[in-house]
Amino acid sequence: MWKQVARLLLWTCGWRAIGAIPEESKAVFIAAPHTSNWDGFWALTYRVAIGLDIRFFAKDALFWFPLGVLLRGLGGIPLNRSKAQSSVQQAVSMFETEDSFYFGLAPEGTRGLRDSWKTGFYRIASEAKVPVFLGLIDYQNKRVGIGGRLDLSGDSNADLKKCADFYDGIKGRWPKNTTPVRFPE
Repeated sequence: MWKQVARLLLWTCGWRAIGAIPEESKAVFIAAPHTSNWDGFWALTYRVAIGLDIRFFAKDALFWFPLGVLLRGLGGIPLNRSKAQSSVQQAVSMFETEDSFYFGLAPEGTRGLRDSWKTGFYRIASEAKVPVFLGLIDYQNKRVGIGGRLDLSGDSNADLKKCADFYDGIKGRWPKNTTPVRFPE
């Protein structure tokens, strides 16, 4: 029933769900650009609409009752952002212990403008030896979903160039808050 409700909500609000659940049993999913609190709402609506079983970190401040119950039910894992270094190892460990595991995150790490993407998604996918799927939340064209697969080459600059090419032209809710697709120097 929830799947139909989520599909109806997307349709009623003019959003188009793109992509499908990949055949791989393990993968990292990134969703960009992340510029608004609404991004999480649309991403989770998409998750329910297609039946994607995915886990994700969310800032621990969001896990108050009753929102915390809902977030955990949708795959949320509280993240203390002051201890973010341990989150990469926590995610890699989940890949090692599960037969099937999808993990999603916003590569910017926040909805505000930053100088660069954070390296966490890349480190998680590299250490877990899993592909990255490029998710999008495109407000200009009202599309949300999974757009493509990226197999990491080990050359982060070349891999980020592929990400930049993919996300070129995709507009977040607040385009001025779109973080450039690059890693810190």
